[in-house]
Amino acid sequence: MIQSVSVVATVLNEAASIDRLLRSLAGQTRTPDQVVIVDGGSTDGTAEALEAFRRQAPFAMQVLVRPGANISAGRNAAIEAAAGPLIAITDAGVRLEPDWLERLTAPFAEQPAPDVVSGFFVPEYASLFELALGATTLPRLEEIDPETFYPSSRSVALRREAWEQVGGYPEWLDYCEDLLFDFALRDAGYRFAFAPDAVVHFRPRSSLRAYYRQYYRYARGDGKADFWRYRHALRYGTYLVGAPLLIALAFWHPAWLLLGAVGALGMLRGGLRRLWPHLQGLSWPQRLGALAWAPLIRLVGDVAKMLGYPAGVVWRLRHAPRAPWPKRQW
Repeated sequence: MIQSVSVVATVLNEAASIDRLLRSLAGQTRTPDQVVIVDGGSTDGTAEALEAFRRQAPFAMQVLVRPGANISAGRNAAIEAAAGPLIAITDAGVRLEPDWLERLTAPFAEQPAPDVVSGFFVPEYASLFELALGATTLPRLEEIDPETFYPSSRSVALRREAWEQVGGYPEWLDYCEDLLFDFALRDAGYRFAFAPDAVVHFRPRSSLRAYYRQYYRYARGDGKADFWRYRHALRYGTYLVGAPLLIALAFWHPAWLLLGAVGALGMLRGGLRRLWPHLQGLSWPQRLGALAWAPLIRLVGDVAKMLGYPAGVVWRLRHAPRAPWPKRQW
């Protein structure tokens, strides 16, 4: 039998999209026993919209206002206020499938029951750029290995005791906080399960500038938490050593340009493979437009990561608490 479930989320200036989240929560086939939403100090009417919805919500709902709280502090505050032994976590700006909560919590009734259940997330598109961005940067379901998949806090449920045992989300970390939280849960020996049908829909960034800012912050979070050293080192080697060397060699013999082209296609291969199924049904101009976005998206994302990562490393050396991060993160 499924225990009482509290759904928690954090929001900040989400007036344009908060209705999507609230309506999808109200339409769940498994009604939440409680919903707790923390507002980080919105100035656009989000808190007022939450309060208006709370008064007629089909479930017990609590709205907490915590000005200045980052997403980790907001989630911890929401979970602290939650009454249920099971906590389902999602994010602002998303739309939940009607059976999201039902499917996300169903594994807890199995034997042996897991401690953490990760759902899945898929992008919704409002433009050709968003289609190209979401398709080239996000994993497809068939790429997921449930044994090694680290949940996004857009779609995850866990036992409250697990959250307590690992000390909650790391409030010193503003991005990549859910990944560090996942590592802590695995290191503590908690059992994970994957519920691929517990689906959350979200919109990718709507412009190249917003995408750059997002990936800069992700990479800065990697630097702060000391994640993926080797991945970032490989990226620096590719752009700062490999590419200049190939360009220099091309002046000596043009055949080196062919090797550079092969290397560039190799870097784009994964994104193009993900993008290809999304092109079906589009007009040829739209297909060509989406394909043209792919290399620019890859380049801008890599530049954002190369600039964001050292900023995070500098911050970590000055401020971060010392912790023995598992080597698998490197």
